Amino acid sequence: MTSDYRRFALTRAGQAIVVVLLAYVFTFLIISVLPGDAITNTLRDPQHGLSEEDIQRIVAFYGLDQPVIVQLLLSLGRFLTGELGFSLQSNLPVSQIVGDALPSTLTLATTALLIAIIFAVAIAYGAQYLPGKWAAIVRSIPSFFLSVPNFVIGLILIEFFAFRLHSFTTTDPNSPVATLFAAITLAIPVSAPLAEVLIASLDHESRQEYALVARSRGLSEARLFAKHLVKPSALPSVAMVALIVGELLGGSVITETIFGRDGIGTVVQKAVTGEDQPVLQAVVSLSAVVFVAVNLVADLASPLLDPRVKLRETKLKEKVGA
Repeated sequence: MTSDYRRFALTRAGQAIVVVLLAYVFTFLIISVLPGDAITNTLRDPQHGLSEEDIQRIVAFYGLDQPVIVQLLLSLGRFLTGELGFSLQSNLPVSQIVGDALPSTLTLATTALLIAIIFAVAIAYGAQYLPGKWAAIVRSIPSFFLSVPNFVIGLILIEFFAFRLHSFTTTDPNSPVATLFAAITLAIPVSAPLAEVLIASLDHESRQEYALVARSRGLSEARLFAKHLVKPSALPSVAMVALIVGELLGGSVITETIFGRDGIGTVVQKAVTGEDQPVLQAVVSLSAVVFVAVNLVADLASPLLDPRVKLRETKLKEKVGA
């Protein structure tokens, strides 16, 4: 690992930390100015059964009787130490609420990402190597995937595979088969931009001189694809994967609702309905952490996949130094 790459990695890591902190502050301020009084609407709701002593303890913990800036500093300090606070609705630790729901959402999002990558690679390979009109048809698939709403795909899969073929039951949404179809629902629209980027990259790389030389030496298209074209074409695709993580997190909320899964989507829905600010703050902040972390990994992988990234940075530094 060169000193240039270490410097590059440290710079990107520092920028990622700043982005996470700014996202936390921004989210806190937005939630704080929302209409409604958390103390009146939530803590003093008789259905929660909180005594006056419990209410005062929660008010002191969050600094709800203090100015917003004091509340922000208290909240940010706890976030940096991993303390997410307590739910205003259930009085349970937010970490417990999120921790119980997170595995289901992560399973769905991870499975959907893998399926989306498989779909994208298959579409890009077909667009590159299928003959004539078939390649043109395959190239139109991403546009079709983007034009169909997520919830429509989910309802079609449930109607056909659950109600007609009985491949899974809606009463057991966390079964492996039900999870697979939920992941397919989420993966189809997500795979479209990834496939389009990969197709464009393969079109570009297949016209390069090294590809023409490999073909002239009798290398088969399949070996050319696997040995020479995949790696350079993967660079923009890696960046796209990092960007679609946000779409995966947002789309999982809708998909969980359609398939009746209990995940982060359910937690968010209950928190919004009950004006549970600590839970909302935690979910949004953790989503920002995941999104920034995945983008950081993509940034750090880019110079490893394509040395030209580092060469461009080195040339830029030389120009600045000159």
